[in-house]
Amino acid sequence: MPAFHETLFPLDIALGAAGGPERATEIVTTLTGREERNTRLHHSRRRWDAGYGVTSLAQLSAVVAFFEERRGRLYGFRWRDRLDHASAAPGAGVTPFDQNLGTGDGERAAFTLAKAYGGAHAPYVRPIAKPVAGSVRVAINGAERVVGEHFTLDATTGTVTFLAGHVPGAGASVTAGFLFDVPVRFDTDFLEVNLTAFEAGAIPRIPILEIRP
Repeated sequence: MPAFHETLFPLDIALGAAGGPERATEIVTTLTGREERNTRLHHSRRRWDAGYGVTSLAQLSAVVAFFEERRGRLYGFRWRDRLDHASAAPGAGVTPFDQNLGTGDGERAAFTLAKAYGGAHAPYVRPIAKPVAGSVRVAINGAERVVGEHFTLDATTGTVTFLAGHVPGAGASVTAGFLFDVPVRFDTDFLEVNLTAFEAGAIPRIPILEIRP
């Protein structure tokens, strides 16, 4: 990913932000009254307002410093989504069996981390590009493997690569569990700060937008 800093937005502020996934659906109503619906984006795009997480001048100052180092919209960074940052369900611990990464063929060594949503009708599989280093657990056919001994992890792309002699055999199920961040950028080059309004209880707007690796 070009122009990306592998650094995490201040966690205490991010956890108080408001936002979530956004889709881009086009709807055309025909002469019979029926609708034709189509999506312009295969993957949802998340956006947040980090201003809701700012509760002190010290936090606001930290955001300004972070914004300046990123040069506004120029450099991307990591963001922790309070609602959705793990392969497991909320409150459950990460296990190496949380998500299916694919099926081995005896030759394929690299698998990309992903998280599935739904399953009954049209499950959505989301690529995970920014796993948290040290959190990724991997298994083949239900047997957990060891990072560094059986596989390596690129925490900047979300790619699991099995080492020679440990490549999943034909038909073998590859699963994983992990914590992850979202690659994002500021969605503004102007961070408006009004200290008078802030002291009176106003919340500055700090738009954050998900970007694709």
